[in-house]
Amino acid sequence: MKICIVGGGGAIGGYLAVMLAKAGNEVTVVARGKTLDIIKRDGLTLIPEGGDRALVAKVKAVEKITDAGIPDVIMLAVKAHQVEPIVEDLAKIMGPDTVLIPMQNGIPWWYFQRLNGGYEEHAIETVDGGGFTMKRINPANILGCVVYPATFTQSPGVIQHVEGNRFPIGELDGSISERAKSISQVMTDAGFKSPILDDIRAEIWLKLWGNMTFNPISALTHEHLEGICQYPLTKDLARNMMAEAQTIAEKLGVVFRVDIERRIAGAEKVGKHKTSMLQDLEAGHNLEIDALLGSVIELGEITKTPTPCLSTVFALTKLLNTRVQSSHGRLSLPLAA
Repeated sequence: MKICIVGGGGAIGGYLAVMLAKAGNEVTVVARGKTLDIIKRDGLTLIPEGGDRALVAKVKAVEKITDAGIPDVIMLAVKAHQVEPIVEDLAKIMGPDTVLIPMQNGIPWWYFQRLNGGYEEHAIETVDGGGFTMKRINPANILGCVVYPATFTQSPGVIQHVEGNRFPIGELDGSISERAKSISQVMTDAGFKSPILDDIRAEIWLKLWGNMTFNPISALTHEHLEGICQYPLTKDLARNMMAEAQTIAEKLGVVFRVDIERRIAGAEKVGKHKTSMLQDLEAGHNLEIDALLGSVIELGEITKTPTPCLSTVFALTKLLNTRVQSSHGRLSLPLAA
């Protein structure tokens, strides 16, 4: 299968690229800067979970999306706030049968597309102001996906896989399509678990339940998952945030297949892992707080659901992000007079 991975030099994109290329697929990655140069010269390197012998895959690497040709599948492995600037170029490489698999955390721009209910085609302003992306990407091309693996970039072109290999997928209308079956098989052949779900949105909420709580709490406290779950006050905060989000989701028709305590226990089992938001904070990168938390608060407003805990953590993390960005990635307290 001809696969283009936008963000293929990143932690998740690189993990996918190596495994899919090793399984015999024609993989093109879109990367930039030093990472692009290293991939062109040395290929992509993946250090598997447990530190086994590194896997190296030679893949085609391009800087411009429009140089990737017309692929069978596009895997969009960039942060939510990085989607809008590249939408026009994405549209240029999408044929009528190209499948676009967005892999952003949080509530996606397409959430209400092809969904029966009272909010059909409603644009979620927090992640898609004015419906910019919705208007440019045909929802018929989209296949939903939830990303569970934990990975990080050890150095440009070198990805460390920490744990997990699940990439559940699902059509936006809940159907079990032939294209979903084909892509699920390709993912399975590459060593991933990629079941086809008839309600991908419920799975989005299950993943988001953890991301929208542990990510901002970790950024605010510089603590790993195990520490957040074992400290009583932050554990209670996470529990209260999850309860608010569950109320919102259930008003939108979502059914959670696990309860809050089990979800927290699952996060604790991951151990001393830094969340992606904490990694971004330490690297001085822009935090994807709008997609993870701002979007949930927006859905709270739509469903007339109070969100005191979510809104408080959101405000604090937004200010933290503003301060980090204005100080060019270096956060420090001013000296006392």
